Amino acid sequence: MPNDPLEAVDVRILEALQTDGRMTNQTLSEEVGLSTSPCWRRVRQLEETGVIKGYRAELDRKKIGLGVLAFIRVKIDSHSEQEAEEFSASVSKLKEVVACYSIAGDADFLLQVVSPDLDTYADFAMAVVRRLPRIKEMQTTFVLKEIKPFEGLPLSFARG
Repeated sequence: MPNDPLEAVDVRILEALQTDGRMTNQTLSEEVGLSTSPCWRRVRQLEETGVIKGYRAELDRKKIGLGVLAFIRVKIDSHSEQEAEEFSASVSKLKEVVACYSIAGDADFLLQVVSPDLDTYADFAMAVVRRLPRIKEMQTTFVLKEIKPFEGLPLSFARG
């Protein structure tokens, strides 16, 4: 199912759950136009096939004291698979790094980082990130204002 086009009802289920992952099966079934049992079975199938990976609370980072959002572009000095995996494993352990991507272009990795303030970020960048294995160069870009934060995936591409 993950690589197959989704049926229209599955897309409606996913759209509803991306908006409110806590809605009851009764509410969901009413919203998507299914009876409760078939709706529940479809949700279970979407979970079992990995289309739905989990359910989380969406937090306001500023309200929990994480006022700084930054992206760090990282170049590593070697491109062997082992060294890239070593770097990835090290980054995966850092709680300040909320997302990391291997990218194409003039850098090798893009790290999304949160921090309480600029001083704490500077300490983290200099004492931790700069000391990661194989770092050749790093460049930070600070987010001044979130124009369109992530709120879910576009499902118009998933229709069968």
